[in-house]
Amino acid sequence: MKTIRYVFCLFAALTLFVSGSRAGEDFKTFLQKFTTSASFQYSRVKFPLKSPITLLKDDGETEQSFPFTREKWPLLDAETMKEGRITEEEGGVYVSHFTADQPAMKEFEAGYEESEPSLRVIFELIDGKWYVTDCYNDWYNIDLPIGELEETVRTVQEENRAFEKQHP
Repeated sequence: MKTIRYVFCLFAALTLFVSGSRAGEDFKTFLQKFTTSASFQYSRVKFPLKSPITLLKDDGETEQSFPFTREKWPLLDAETMKEGRITEEEGGVYVSHFTADQPAMKEFEAGYEESEPSLRVIFELIDGKWYVTDCYNDWYNIDLPIGELEETVRTVQEENRAFEKQHP
């Protein structure tokens, strides 16, 4: 009888361990580290992202796509990823919130009400760890002329260096 009880307890402990390890890391803990450590953030973005950066050519009709790679990634700080609703003096309302909150997928959007989001970030739980798998960022919106892409990337990289100094 003791053997059966021992085997049952061992099986129960193993079941709890396996189910706990499948659940993966806590999203809030991940997001806090993600927004305060540049090296951690870079390690948790699956480059190239699923959606490329798409810009209009000079003719105003033809689109050209570029992979969303590490050098184009604008590091995201805690303020950017903070949920909230801000009414500005000019009357606009800036809303930032998670639009999807599933156990293995989260989607964060930010932007002015009545407008397309200026930021959309998709997080997915992969092998127990959270990763960014897709993103839309207004740095690279369709209105950016292709000729200004390189300069925009340089500006993003300058801002990233400042973030990296503060949050290595």
